[in-house]
Amino acid sequence: MLRIAVCDDDSGFRKSVGEMLEHWEQKHEKVVCDFFDNGDDLISTHRAQPFDIILLDVVMPMINGIETAREIRTEDKTTKIVFLTSSSEYAVESYTVKANNYLLKPVDEKALFTCLDEFSSEIIKNSKKIMVKGVYTVHKLLAEEIVYIEALNKHIVFNLVDGTKIETTEPLHICEEKIAENKEFFKCHRSYIININHINAYTSKEVKMHSGRVIPISRSYQKAFESAYFSVLFGEVGEDK
Repeated sequence: MLRIAVCDDDSGFRKSVGEMLEHWEQKHEKVVCDFFDNGDDLISTHRAQPFDIILLDVVMPMINGIETAREIRTEDKTTKIVFLTSSSEYAVESYTVKANNYLLKPVDEKALFTCLDEFSSEIIKNSKKIMVKGVYTVHKLLAEEIVYIEALNKHIVFNLVDGTKIETTEPLHICEEKIAENKEFFKCHRSYIININHINAYTSKEVKMHSGRVIPISRSYQKAFESAYFSVLFGEVGEDK
């Protein structure tokens, strides 16, 4: 299911785009649409529950589309943003906020559908994204981005490949539920969940990640860890030694 936002201060245009999305949905992905007439409401809603695709007018009163996109991009680098406008003069500026496309009004249905087809394929491909509620926003993480998850007192920290640390107040068991379908994750200790694909070396008592971080393996998890390790890396369960 795709979540799409349409933000334009022209009610007639919002209705027109909504009808196009209904036509596209008939032969493609299930779509849930939200409509906004201003950027502020879009930003606050997106923070609470991010959209997959945002169709955004450039020229709007108060906060315009470029400013709206810039605010969204401070927290979200992955949501697809498509500018819809009657003028091409903002095309260059749209790239400064990493817009994914730029369509001129009146919007050609075929052009919009081509855009949606491309984005939906990519979004489905990345459907293993894990939603993590941070302090100020919701983060959408790919499994391969996460090196390990660590419980620190009442906080859980997601440690990413690029060194970023994302803190959440959600309990560890909730985080476990979110990654349950991703077999590359293994809980090796009551305070640690590791991504097996990021292990550089291991012993019976600890693992060393590619980042250099050493993480303990609890005695009760040692046998299960080795089975999980061989299963993920080689597609088979390691034999008992």
